[in-house]
Amino acid sequence: MKKSFLLLLLLAALLATGVAQAWGFLGHRVINQVAVYSLPGSMQAFYYRHMAELVRLSTAPDERRNSTPGEAPRHYIDMDHYSEDDPFNKVPKAYDKAVEKFSADTLNKYGTVPWVVLALKDSLTEAFRRRDTTDIITFSAELGHYIGDAFVPLHTTINYDGQLTNQNGLHALWESQLVERNLKEYKLDSAPATYLKDPQAAIWTTVQQSYGFLGETFDRALKLEKQFPPAKRYTFSHRYGKTQRRFSDAYADAYEKEVGGQVAYRLKGAPTLLASFWLTAWQDAGKPDLNALMKPGKLSSRERDLLKEELAAQKKHTLSTDQTMLLALQKEKKVEATDEIKPATEAPVAPAEPAPTEPTPAPAPAAPAEAAPSKVKVKSKGPAGSQKEKTND
Repeated sequence: MKKSFLLLLLLAALLATGVAQAWGFLGHRVINQVAVYSLPGSMQAFYYRHMAELVRLSTAPDERRNSTPGEAPRHYIDMDHYSEDDPFNKVPKAYDKAVEKFSADTLNKYGTVPWVVLALKDSLTEAFRRRDTTDIITFSAELGHYIGDAFVPLHTTINYDGQLTNQNGLHALWESQLVERNLKEYKLDSAPATYLKDPQAAIWTTVQQSYGFLGETFDRALKLEKQFPPAKRYTFSHRYGKTQRRFSDAYADAYEKEVGGQVAYRLKGAPTLLASFWLTAWQDAGKPDLNALMKPGKLSSRERDLLKEELAAQKKHTLSTDQTMLLALQKEKKVEATDEIKPATEAPVAPAEPAPTEPTPAPAPAAPAEAAPSKVKVKSKGPAGSQKEKTND
């Protein structure tokens, strides 16, 4: 009996390695593009000029995930490891306080995404101060990736792929398969960016909201299992050079009816928060003139016309139905001129640093007034206290 159970756990681990990364490439690229439309005019021209690069780099963290040591934990945080009963009042929000309470090794094992977001925000602020276009674009794009990760419920639990509840593949279903099949039905009308007085509270609120959706994420899938026996529930596909088991399109469509509103809601919210982090970093850096970093220093008439068309399409909820407007639906565009992405024009005080492998603490803001976290039921099976190393959360 024990041997059979161990074989089942091994099979679950093997299946879990095939799940897609957060939001899939499509979702991450859509988030970064739509965030540009949420910016104020003082920033929008610069970001629109570099939008193709922002979209392309949005998936860089996933592309290096399996080859860069320490990258994987930066994409998630397993809140239920710390407690299934009110974990948000047990995990300190400041990184140094969390290290003091749990140790850096523990944080790295169970995920650091909120602290990575805050560290990248600080890096972006410094890039703005240095007028370093290369770093501004790089940090802005990667900030979008990790903020997007924080909006996914399955990035907040040890049961990240349903592997502990015999629901393997739920991760890719929720954040990739549903988005790819239903993007045209999703409204991408994100709200305008606002200055974040407390970035720490903003990202932790996002994680807490994602955690609050876990019960529905698992329960809706469990409900459908009664209608779809395994032969109808799963299929096999060859994707990204791998053959993997995935949920059938029929099951995905049924799950979309059950939980699709949740997916669309989280996808819609991410660009607004991302644009707000961009805006906050820019203001904290003293609002440098971004047009001065452009060459030429303003959008061409063609660029202005395209931006106007895209903003109008977003307002009419037709942005996702026009493949000529969403870069994620097009072949990758190359940067037209090398001098459009250039290093700082002023000598920096210190050399630009990439986002650290191990997150560094952000400056401690005023303690946020947080609402009581939602009580969430997270199902788990397996030996008590078992821990599984996460390779694809």
